[in-house]
Amino acid sequence: MEMNDFKSSDPIAWCPRCGNFGILTSLKGALVKLGKQPKDILLVSGIGQAAKMPHYVKANCFNGLHGRALPAAFGAKTANKDLTVVVTTGDGDCYGEGGNHLIHNIRRNPDITVIVSNNQIYGLTKGQASPTTDEGMVTKVQTQGVILEHLSPLSLALSAGAGFVARGFSQETDHLTDLILSGINYKGFALIDVLQPCVTFNKKNTYEWYSQRVYKLDASYKSADLGIAFQKSLEWGDRIPIGILYNVSKPTYEQKAGLRG
Repeated sequence: MEMNDFKSSDPIAWCPRCGNFGILTSLKGALVKLGKQPKDILLVSGIGQAAKMPHYVKANCFNGLHGRALPAAFGAKTANKDLTVVVTTGDGDCYGEGGNHLIHNIRRNPDITVIVSNNQIYGLTKGQASPTTDEGMVTKVQTQGVILEHLSPLSLALSAGAGFVARGFSQETDHLTDLILSGINYKGFALIDVLQPCVTFNKKNTYEWYSQRVYKLDASYKSADLGIAFQKSLEWGDRIPIGILYNVSKPTYEQKAGLRG
């Protein structure tokens, strides 16, 4: 397989330099390395800029409602366990409207991969705060600054029992490609939170801001230690870790339910 095998003819509607371009490149790169045909892959999304991604990849595609990508992905995987199911969603779509579905799909542990484009803002609806927006940030809606603490999605996933939790940065496309491939190959629910600059509405968390803070977890990091993973998930500000924070085997929903393809 080559990158062109997953190239869609749909025109891309993202802003120039949008962080989603890096995620798109990494996703297609991971699918090439996976070695499966486009017909064997289903991309599921909800609503938002990140949710447009399935239109830009040549594969099966399902667009659900805002925050409702995970139920559709779970249903598809339950119906056909041999299908490779990947969800592309955003921080508002997944952590806001879809937060309840996120928690309970972690509990079920279906064999699906969830890639969250986390730009810490609602991009499609023009720049109001999302669950991951930093406290104090001024937006078009929160004109006096956000008064709420930001959600820590990786901490939430770990506390809910997720077996594969990772974070990437959309500018580090080779590193992100490997994270996505690892997530797809993981047998169970894999969450990959991707730091994705929004060049139009988020003037704080820019490429430069992230580049000064992100660091890669090295080979000495123990990804099977839940305590260490939880500590890493809380790092934010001057130092932000990227890589696989947690990776342990757990029985999948398909295995427990005795599903056949």
